[in-house]
Amino acid sequence: MAQATPDASYIRDLFDRIAPVYDDLNQSLSLGLHTIWKQMAVDWSGAKVGMTGLDVCCGSGDLALLLARRVGHQGCVIGADFAVEQLAIAAQRAATRGYTARTQWVEADALQLPFETARFDVLTMGYGLRNLIDIPQGLRELHRVLKPGARAAVLDFHQPSSDLVKQFQRWYLNRIVVPTAERYGLTTEYAYIGPSVERFPKGREQAALARAAGFSNAVHYALAGGMMGVLVAEK
Repeated sequence: MAQATPDASYIRDLFDRIAPVYDDLNQSLSLGLHTIWKQMAVDWSGAKVGMTGLDVCCGSGDLALLLARRVGHQGCVIGADFAVEQLAIAAQRAATRGYTARTQWVEADALQLPFETARFDVLTMGYGLRNLIDIPQGLRELHRVLKPGARAAVLDFHQPSSDLVKQFQRWYLNRIVVPTAERYGLTTEYAYIGPSVERFPKGREQAALARAAGFSNAVHYALAGGMMGVLVAEK
């Protein structure tokens, strides 16, 4: 049985605690594949040079910086997150890459984004939708801040349809991810992933929720044997 969804303050504090090692753990635990999946999300978003983009639940800035590279110096990207420790790391990474002028980092609640309606040409979100306490409201906010015809590309974990792959995913999370996190003193923080994946709507459900939120079209693309996926929704 899936566990109850933690409240927002628990999730915010969790991501603040893991901020110092978040990038290193993502790199090692995904065998570097997370960068490929994030680049695929940027590709599916339809981002182009000169666009104004938003990365919701930006964390330490990985996806936002890929988006900033795509929009170029003529465009700009705002990274929004409610975990201030993650935002500080994102700003440092942007400065290191010379992206300070084209990026902005904003403390924000994904359920009440502090941006005007129809502001953004493109939107991305990585590993954030699953953690929202109200997924339909989160999707409505993504829809609200996008311009007509613009796309959102939402990358996250996914429950595989294959029982064999599902067993592998559960084994990997419990036997590889959690023990690795334990070496950093973050056992509880990473043990959270498994139950959150079990609670998360599957691809078709995500697409249906996106259409119910107002998107004219929504398709979910499974990655890594169904263990990951990207929801692409067009306003």
